[in-house]
Amino acid sequence: MSATVYYEPNKLPAGILALLVHSIFFALLYFGLNWNRHAYLPATMTVQLWSSLPDEVVAPPVIPKAEEVVPPPQPEKIVQPDIVIPEKKKPVPVPVEVPKPKPEIKKTAPKAAKVAKPKSDTPKLGKQNAEARRIAEQQAALQKAEQARQAEQAAAIGRVVDEYQAKIQAKIRRNIVMPPNVANDARAEFMVTLLPGGTVLNAVRLKSSGNTAYDDAVERAILKSDPLPLPPDATLFYRFRELDMVFKPTE
Repeated sequence: MSATVYYEPNKLPAGILALLVHSIFFALLYFGLNWNRHAYLPATMTVQLWSSLPDEVVAPPVIPKAEEVVPPPQPEKIVQPDIVIPEKKKPVPVPVEVPKPKPEIKKTAPKAAKVAKPKSDTPKLGKQNAEARRIAEQQAALQKAEQARQAEQAAAIGRVVDEYQAKIQAKIRRNIVMPPNVANDARAEFMVTLLPGGTVLNAVRLKSSGNTAYDDAVERAILKSDPLPLPPDATLFYRFRELDMVFKPTE
């Protein structure tokens, strides 16, 4: 009967691993015993031999240091100012003057002071009054001349106004168409408003004549007479802006 040998593939690595573990174990055991042995060895003593004793060494004496003496603080010197005491002067004797007797003065009566008579201002006042009268007379003459000039101007203006009012009324009368049966005492009053240049703005009846036909005829004549004559001086237009006019058949 023959025996069969089988090869195990994991047998060699397992042996190597076991050998390695045992080696580590023995190394730890060895080093551990050696460490304990050194720890329990007694301490050694070293002895040094000398052939002769050394000379004694004398240490130098210790000299104590002298304590520094600090002088106490001295008070500050107070410098006093030099005061010069003046020497007392001996009094100088003052000579005493003996009053001399005054000579007698004879009293004389005071002279009467001359009183200056005030100068008369009559000539001066007379000149001033004369000058004032002259000025007053000049002013009065100028005022009178101005009044005369104004009166003459007013009269001239009045003449111009009367002249053109007559022209206006004459122009209107020429345009009146007289109706029949108008009383001679009929009187119609109108307020005529004009514009610059003589344009008739309106004609308002203020008072009737009692005859309506005559009143209407006058109103038509006023409107037909447009434009009415005015003076060339435009400054006089204010006298013709509103004309209060009276119309009678007999005029």
